[in-house]
Amino acid sequence: MRLNGKSALVIGAGSIGDGWGNGKACAVQFAREGASVVCFDIDRAAAEATAEIIRGEGGGAVAVSGDATRSDDLLSAVNTATASFGGLHVLLNNVGTIIMGGVVELSEEDWDRIFDINLKSCFLAMKHAIPVMAEGGGGAIVNVSSISSLRYLNTPYVGYYTTKGAMNHMTRVTAAQYAPSQVRVNAVLPGLMDTPMARDSAIRNRGIRPEDIDAAWQEKASRVPLGRMGDGWDIAHAAAFLASDQANFITGQCLVVDGGQTLCG
Repeated sequence: MRLNGKSALVIGAGSIGDGWGNGKACAVQFAREGASVVCFDIDRAAAEATAEIIRGEGGGAVAVSGDATRSDDLLSAVNTATASFGGLHVLLNNVGTIIMGGVVELSEEDWDRIFDINLKSCFLAMKHAIPVMAEGGGGAIVNVSSISSLRYLNTPYVGYYTTKGAMNHMTRVTAAQYAPSQVRVNAVLPGLMDTPMARDSAIRNRGIRPEDIDAAWQEKASRVPLGRMGDGWDIAHAAAFLASDQANFITGQCLVVDGGQTLCG
């Protein structure tokens, strides 16, 4: 119960398919550790599905639908947390999209879209959450980045790589600025993940047929020293630690959760 008595806002708490995405797992894990959770997602049904799991386990949860690239929608979500649960202590930013292409192939429109979804959403959520956290004596923010912020992963996703690299630095500079207000800001960097979003991206961007996903996933797992891909719970456990008071002397850090993949070039 490391988050007992705390209020959490999870941006991107739904899942685009069956199974456990990072945001959905984080929202449920936060609740299992005692937090009351506002589940925010552009898909109202997906947000409600996550909130229903939490309520079914005896936790407190509210589902909110909105567009994470719109300032008013995120301000409304922060206000919902304070109105429903008396404050805001934890924020998790888990909104992202992947579009295939390097700097030559990617369209300007897609470049702007990726920056809005992956980076502007994080900026806006922190903009509205930090004043509330500071007024309440502090809080913890966890941004979900990627090991693609550190290295090329052999697929041309320049927009995704670039936004995640920028997210890492936004995490660091924001942590430094707001540390005196006792607002901690850290990032989790997932490696190769088996999540609904990852499967959707493999089909949509790389043309992998659904019936070939398992074989492709076995090949990916072979590249990870621990011998498997990660899942949403690996990220949820790391995020819950960073959000908890057990990490109260940790800020501005980018925690790699990748089964050792980045150790091997």
